[in-house]
Amino acid sequence: MGQIITQVDAFTDKPFAGNPAAVCVLAAPQETGWMQQVAQEMNLSETAFLVKQDDGFNLRWFTPAVEVPLCGHATLASAHVLWSQGHLASDEVARFHTKSGLLIAKRQNEWIELNFPANHSQVAIAPPELSTALGVNYKAVYQNSLGYLVEVASEDVVRQMQPNFQLLKTFPVDGVIVTSTTNPSSEYDFVSRFFAPALGIDEDPVTGAAHCCLAPFWRDRLGKNTFLAYQASRRGGVVKLYYEGGDRVLLSGQAVTILQGELIS
Repeated sequence: MGQIITQVDAFTDKPFAGNPAAVCVLAAPQETGWMQQVAQEMNLSETAFLVKQDDGFNLRWFTPAVEVPLCGHATLASAHVLWSQGHLASDEVARFHTKSGLLIAKRQNEWIELNFPANHSQVAIAPPELSTALGVNYKAVYQNSLGYLVEVASEDVVRQMQPNFQLLKTFPVDGVIVTSTTNPSSEYDFVSRFFAPALGIDEDPVTGAAHCCLAPFWRDRLGKNTFLAYQASRRGGVVKLYYEGGDRVLLSGQAVTILQGELIS
């Protein structure tokens, strides 16, 4: 029998929304080159590879182009697969050993809670071409280990923007988060979008790692520590956040299995 691979839509409770990720639970470690080829073949924003250890699972994430140090939606998808396919009991905590340290996932009824590192942003001097590349004016620009965090004037600006991805690709960062508070009638606290053409992903549908930046950013500005956030990509997705300060953020989302297949090469 070949390697089973499962595709999961993460940060959504319905099929064909949220952010799709592929998940491979491996019987033994595999070569990095093979994992990169599988990720390229799947052509999703991330493919996750897990190997069982005594105290959890080793977890690595690959875009179609590169391995990345942190990925929220593929971790959520991985936890969903471990519970739904019986690799873990429903009341067990999922422990992932990653390039970003130990990550923990817990089931909270229909939601999965991830314990992730907070990512703080500092005021940055924006490249002169940034506004042109994004196709919008901005209020302020910040920088963190993920890339630029750009605050714009309104939810409508976030939703309607159409970036120039070729120009964005020339900037010396992996990604760009664009965010704003929501319209007064919205059920959400803030909206965002995430662009990463340098990683082979023009727009990521829903980005857990970006919300590790957004939670501390909006806590400082909105004066609260619990958020309901919406990533306003074409597919869209919902993220619950809790951040009371310090170096950890709790992100929660839902997940739906879409398909399962077998790799025969």
